[in-house]
Amino acid sequence: MRHFPHRLWTRTAAWVRSAPGTYLWLAALFVTTVAVHHMSPDFEQAFLRQRSTNLHELSENPVRVLVASAFWIDGSSWWPYAVLYTLFHAPAERWLGTPRWLAVAAAAHVLATLISEGALLWAIRHGHAPTSSVNTLDIGVSYALAGVAAVLTYRIPRPWRYAYLAALLAFYGAPLVTGRTFTDLGHATAALIGLCCRPLTPAAARTAPPDHDTGVRHPAQDHRPPPHTRD
Repeated sequence: MRHFPHRLWTRTAAWVRSAPGTYLWLAALFVTTVAVHHMSPDFEQAFLRQRSTNLHELSENPVRVLVASAFWIDGSSWWPYAVLYTLFHAPAERWLGTPRWLAVAAAAHVLATLISEGALLWAIRHGHAPTSSVNTLDIGVSYALAGVAAVLTYRIPRPWRYAYLAALLAFYGAPLVTGRTFTDLGHATAALIGLCCRPLTPAAARTAPPDHDTGVRHPAQDHRPPPHTRD
């Protein structure tokens, strides 16, 4: 029993090392969340709006805000994100590998942002949203989280995969029907982008036909004597 804390620490450290991107990102969010808690309310709003992927900032500094917005959260607590990253991001990174996991997260974050903000721009131009919406506060990591949670569908064995997929579509689809805000559209879009990332999964790589279907013979399987050669 006295060795339990040591074993727990060892296993926790091994888990964190197996998903370095997830926990480096989470550590960055911890630092920025602490920084936000030391800001005055007025300064906080102005500071975060400059790092927001709203229409104004996207038109001025698209690359900067797309990157910066992924390192700030619009909330009072960091711990829920620690739980969600451990439940979704870490397993996905361990399964896909860091480069492919990052590709899924980045695609969901960037494409869902551009699509949802494009829809908001259309709504403003057609009088369905106020002009002031160009400066709305839109930061956070939820689009990337939705995309990664969606790609994990292919990690779950059948028939549980279908239950997970149904729950995922209900979670992100219901607000799109009832709320119909641009962030609801962004979350639903990010989930669909994650589902479209199946080619990046190891399961997709295993669909290639085996050697005996392609006519390839391994040297160890070929017992014929080598052909004679001329000196």
